[in-house]
Amino acid sequence: MDRDLVALLGFVGMFALMAVRVPIGIAMGIAGVGGFALLSGTTPALNLLANVPLSVLTDYNLIVIPMFILMGAFASHSGMSTELFKAGRAWLGHRRGGLALASIAACGGFSAINGSSVATAATMTQVALPEMRRAGYHPGFSAGLIAAGGTLGIMIPPSVIMVLYGIMTETDITKLFAAGIIPGFMAIGFYSVVVAIVARLRPDTMPRGERLGWGERFASLRPLWAVVVLFVFVLGGIYGGIFTVQEAAGVGAIGTLAIGMLRRRLGWKQIKAALIGALRVSSAIMMIVVGAYLFGYFLTITQFTQNAVEFLVHLPVGPYGVLALIMVGYLILGAVMDELAMILLTVPIVFPAMMQLGFDPVWFGVIVVMAVTFGMICPPVGMNVFVINSIARDVPLGAIYKGTMPFIAVDVVRLLILCAFPALSLWLPGFIE
Repeated sequence: MDRDLVALLGFVGMFALMAVRVPIGIAMGIAGVGGFALLSGTTPALNLLANVPLSVLTDYNLIVIPMFILMGAFASHSGMSTELFKAGRAWLGHRRGGLALASIAACGGFSAINGSSVATAATMTQVALPEMRRAGYHPGFSAGLIAAGGTLGIMIPPSVIMVLYGIMTETDITKLFAAGIIPGFMAIGFYSVVVAIVARLRPDTMPRGERLGWGERFASLRPLWAVVVLFVFVLGGIYGGIFTVQEAAGVGAIGTLAIGMLRRRLGWKQIKAALIGALRVSSAIMMIVVGAYLFGYFLTITQFTQNAVEFLVHLPVGPYGVLALIMVGYLILGAVMDELAMILLTVPIVFPAMMQLGFDPVWFGVIVVMAVTFGMICPPVGMNVFVINSIARDVPLGAIYKGTMPFIAVDVVRLLILCAFPALSLWLPGFIE
């Protein structure tokens, strides 16, 4: 059978399975193994199915994923996210839109100790959304703001998506983490500008809160020592050469557990809930990774990947024209596919083409991560939106999507700025040898 036709059938089959709500990892695995069997026979395909999951799940490099997720779970169950929001509310709550600004700041702070976008969105929905609604904020805009704020979890280090990109492309993960810091703070700044504009245009949707005294404001900062210690300990250990990224993830998880127990915030009940939650998220992620590897082997024997790279490199639109086409492709995929699946499926195809066109691998990693964040809040999928809707069921999906639109707009502007000025991403990594 013609290999190009089999590759096309593989993609069609994969998307068809996703359309009938087969989990993404399983859909990619079925399409990959089935396509491999068509070209190589049943026995080689079954051997692939037997060997790939074992090799993926025992890969030492991938241990960083469950460890960072566990670190975030311990942080959430020990109340660190609540402390971040309370501090933001103490300092900003008296301003119009102050609780929204506090939510953005808390999302950014929690992202620094949690590498998952979905976990950040879910946690802040439980912490910040009820407070904003009680204060009279528009529920759709408030939920949309938290959905967008959750995307900071895969930009500000530590980031699970950046780890995966680094492993797949053999790019220095410490440089990727450094490259995400300025774009992450840009996101916080841009989101804050959106809040300020909406507060000015529609003041009735964002009432002012109570102004607290200076004593209460400074008192709200005291509990944040735990977040600061974890952030400095983990990233300082990485950049100080004390830990590898994998070791830092494990040390971060143990450190978060120890701090939570010392502060008497993590009892056995909370520890058990954190472990179960981290196991569920990690299992879902690893299922997608295994499925993507199976599908990747299938694409390799069809020579689809090699042909796609050649096609992209020789397009008569120039390097930035190819980049623009890839970004449009990510925006389209983001509307129908999970961000992990997008990274795992597309990076083996687009990364070699971008390197041949002369782009920096660290900079391109930041651009790819930014592009996939759109998928977290764009209709019709928008994983963060669905997570928030599952928690706040009385806020309609349509209202949340409408609330995300201003943030999607500024994200597009941020992406264009980072494409035009690569130094914004590459300045900090330049200090790392």
